[in-house]
Amino acid sequence: MYLATPRQLKKLGIMGMNARNVEFVSKYNPRHLYPLVDNKLKTKLLAQKSGIAVPELLGTIEFQHDVKLARNLIAPFDQFVIKPAKGSGGKGILVIAEREHDLYFKPSGDSLTHDQVERHISNILSGLYSLGGAQDVAMIEAMVQFDSAFDAYSYEGIPDIRVIIFEGYPVMAMLRLATHASDGKANLHQGAVGVGIDLANGQALQAVQFNRPVFKHPDTGQLFDKLRIPHWERILPLAAACYEMTGLGYLGVDIVLDKNLGPLIIELNARPGLAIQVANGTGLAPRLAAIKRFKGEAMNAVERAKYSQNLFGLKSSDNG
Repeated sequence: MYLATPRQLKKLGIMGMNARNVEFVSKYNPRHLYPLVDNKLKTKLLAQKSGIAVPELLGTIEFQHDVKLARNLIAPFDQFVIKPAKGSGGKGILVIAEREHDLYFKPSGDSLTHDQVERHISNILSGLYSLGGAQDVAMIEAMVQFDSAFDAYSYEGIPDIRVIIFEGYPVMAMLRLATHASDGKANLHQGAVGVGIDLANGQALQAVQFNRPVFKHPDTGQLFDKLRIPHWERILPLAAACYEMTGLGYLGVDIVLDKNLGPLIIELNARPGLAIQVANGTGLAPRLAAIKRFKGEAMNAVERAKYSQNLFGLKSSDNG
C-alpha cells in the first residue's frame, strides 16, 4: 500500500493533528468556551436562545433517583432519541424508531424492554459514555424525520453533514453516511462513508470508506455521482452562524436534514477530526491560509457563506 511522505502531504495541503491543535484549536478556541460545545445540553440551550434550529428537546434526566420518571416522560412519544450530554463519537446514543407498549424498537429492528431503556439512561448518568467518565445528564430529543433525499444513501441511520468553520467562514464540508459496518452510525472510524462536498452547490465530489475510494454505497448500491444535498443555500449560513453563537474560531458543525423542518444543528465540536480531508481529496491548510489572508470588511453569516462558496467551490482554486 502506498504511503505518502510528510513532504508530499504538505504539498497536498494536508493538515496534521499537531498543526490543528497548535495553530488553530489552541489559538482560536478559548478554553473557557469549550463547555458550550462539549456539553450537548448547553449547546442546545444556547442555540435555542440564539434562534438556531435544533431538534426539539423533550426532556432531561439528571439524577439516578429520577430514572423511573423516564416512563412518563417518553410515554407520549413513539419515536425519540436518548443521548448523553457529554458523550463523544456517537457513544451512548439510543435511537427509538417505533414502540409497542413496553417494547422499543431501534432502526435496525432490534427491540428493548422498558427496563433496558432505563438501564441505558442509568449508564448515561453514571458517566459510562461521557468524556473522562464524568457524571452526565441524559437528554431525550425528538427523533429527526429522515429527509427522503437520502433514502438510497444510508443504512439504518440518519446521514449528517459536517462543516468546518474557521473565523466564521465555511472551509470544507462532507456528508457522513451510515453503513452496516458502522452499525447505523455516521462515524467514519466505525465504517461510515464520507462524501466530499463541493461548497459551491452541495454536489458530491468523491467518497471514501475506511480511507479507500468507493463509488457506490456498500449496502444500498446507490452511486454517489448524482448525489446533491438539498437546502444547501440554508446549510452553510446555518453552520457559519455558529461562530457568533459560540465565539469559537475553529469548529466542526454537524447538521441533519429533517423532511419537515429542514437543516438542524445536532452537535458542535471544538476539536473536529481531520478525516474530512480524505473525503474531499484535498487539504485544509490552503483554505485556512486563504481565510487568514482575507482582510475584507466584516460580513454576516450569509455573506461569509457566499464568500466561501465563491472561493472554495469546485470552479475555484483552493489557494484562494
